[in-house]
Amino acid sequence: MMERSRAPGAPLPPYEPLSEGLDMEGLPRSTVVMVEPSPVPPPRDHFAWSLCTMLYGNICCLGFMALVFSVKSRDRKVLRDYSGALSYGTTSKYLNITALLLNIFFVILLIALLASGTIVVANFIHQEQSLFDGPT
Repeated sequence: MMERSRAPGAPLPPYEPLSEGLDMEGLPRSTVVMVEPSPVPPPRDHFAWSLCTMLYGNICCLGFMALVFSVKSRDRKVLRDYSGALSYGTTSKYLNITALLLNIFFVILLIALLASGTIVVANFIHQEQSLFDGPT
């Protein structure tokens, strides 16, 4: 029998040779476990947010457009076209954000105009009262 050459001083690997009477049938069987990657969650369609934006803050029809893109995203999700659903869902999200920011801006503007209008009307009424009172 030929012996393999090995580097001088290298230790032999730790193993035990099989007994002469033992074959592979007597050894324990190995188990193969198949690990599949976890399923990717489908992209969000922001349908509820778009519906609220359309009903409560439909500035320049942005809420309606967000709802349209949300429905398109939901349709793509049903067809398992996740890249199309992600694209439509992202567009819907940005339309909702834009509509929300415009709503906040207009509410602040309305409050500022009402507050300044109230001050102007109060000053006007005060001046009118001083004219009717006359000199004392």
